[in-house]
Amino acid sequence: MADIAAVIIGRNEGARLVACLASLGQDFARIVYVDSGSTDGSLKAAQDAGAEVVALDTGRPFTAARARNAGIEALKTGASPDFVQFIDGDCMLDPGWIATALDFLVGAPEVAVVCGRRRERFPENSIYNRLCDAEWNTPIGEARACGGDALMRWEVLMAVDGYNPDLIAGEEPEMCLRMRRLGWKIWRLDAEMTLHDAAILRFGQFWKRARRGGYAYAQGAAMYGRAPERHGVAGVRRILIWGAVIPVLIVFGLVAIGSLALVLLAVYPLQVARIARRKGGTRGAWEQASLLTVGKFAELQGIGDYLWRRWQARDAELIEYK
Repeated sequence: MADIAAVIIGRNEGARLVACLASLGQDFARIVYVDSGSTDGSLKAAQDAGAEVVALDTGRPFTAARARNAGIEALKTGASPDFVQFIDGDCMLDPGWIATALDFLVGAPEVAVVCGRRRERFPENSIYNRLCDAEWNTPIGEARACGGDALMRWEVLMAVDGYNPDLIAGEEPEMCLRMRRLGWKIWRLDAEMTLHDAAILRFGQFWKRARRGGYAYAQGAAMYGRAPERHGVAGVRRILIWGAVIPVLIVFGLVAIGSLALVLLAVYPLQVARIARRKGGTRGAWEQASLLTVGKFAELQGIGDYLWRRWQARDAELIEYK
């Protein structure tokens, strides 16, 4: 029987963390909870549930990559596990996931990471939650990357030295890129994995989340844009076109030909319609298309955040939406 450990990360997740811990069941030899400065009793809740607790030093910026690395370091004490299930503290693990994922990894020795279907727990609560649920529905089969919830081989985590602690977002795709460079594969299974509670109920939260995504695209392109993978380049290009180039053309058009240039604004509803039709034309597809289009402006701000911090040589700080 393989030894499987779990690493949970969280900050002020409250009842969501309690539900997360309860969902893990008996599949794990060790459970490590890494806390990023919670003030809501999360540390005690994890201890009461029998988890090993790691409290991050509050003197340094919190990031998911830093927290997951701290969980990996904790697991280095004692016997090393064969596999590690990473899960965010606002998620609940599906009871059948570990058996399904482990069975696949045992039969596919070339695969380093498996992930399954992450679903939103309360998609009916907001259009932003429904957008997240759609985002989690990634293609089945070999993939370029996983998300925050995934089952990974310990030996591969050691080979790539874990997550890059310099990243405030996009840490999973970056680590998966390094795994693929070593010849390993990433796989998305057609299986239920986790229930996630994004709890995005306000436009401001959506904006911050999209802004963080723009930051991740910019940083990824800066690190690997010239490499064969062209990591992050396509995302940055889309953001710049829809968030900057088209608005600048409209402004220049207003100066050159007057109000007639406002007709260029029609490209945005046309883009929404194009995306919505491609996604099936349902009400949810129109919601998603609208948010994806508006989100390009938030992502542009994220690119600006990255460039500003890089120019100032400042450490990155987590952009939180909760």
